[in-house]
Amino acid sequence: MRSDSRALSLEEWAALPEDIPGEFVDGALAEEELPSYVHEFVIAWLLHVLLGWVLPRGGFAGGSEAKFAVTAGRGRKPDLSVYFPGRRPPATARLISMPPDIMVEVVTPTPADARRDRVDKLRDYARFGVRYYWLVDPELRTFEVLELGPDGRYVHAIAEEVGVVSPPGCEGLTVDLSALWNEVDRLLAAGSDGA
Repeated sequence: MRSDSRALSLEEWAALPEDIPGEFVDGALAEEELPSYVHEFVIAWLLHVLLGWVLPRGGFAGGSEAKFAVTAGRGRKPDLSVYFPGRRPPATARLISMPPDIMVEVVTPTPADARRDRVDKLRDYARFGVRYYWLVDPELRTFEVLELGPDGRYVHAIAEEVGVVSPPGCEGLTVDLSALWNEVDRLLAAGSDGA
């Protein structure tokens, strides 16, 4: 949490300078994860794949600094967000209240961060109405797609570790998990030599 305990509004959180990190949770600024280079690489790899699929179709994909008003008391910054063709995010809004079709979180291995992605954000994104929630875990080497059901709860649509997957709702998109994990292994091997 912030060093001063002054409560924030959702709008005040949205107006904070981008060099002040954190998400908005129950009136206060909550610390964000401290991502590793592997975490950031996985985000960039997924963004490349998603942009290659969604842009030619007329949709949009964005990175991790977009601020979403997921509930009246919570603001989140997903690692990636995607709007399908025919839907357009408010391009200049500092606080986005229109749910994207996909939110992606790359899981960080600390227990608090994993809980935030797998429990807290899962609930927040479901309440917000995000149709698909992707959880990508570089440590466990898993790719999960949760789909919002008619009851407002997520159900697992995909839970894979390797191979090429076709995420639901994304006709024509394939995600080559084996290629992703091979690149992560290459990065990890390069980092282990001290160079």
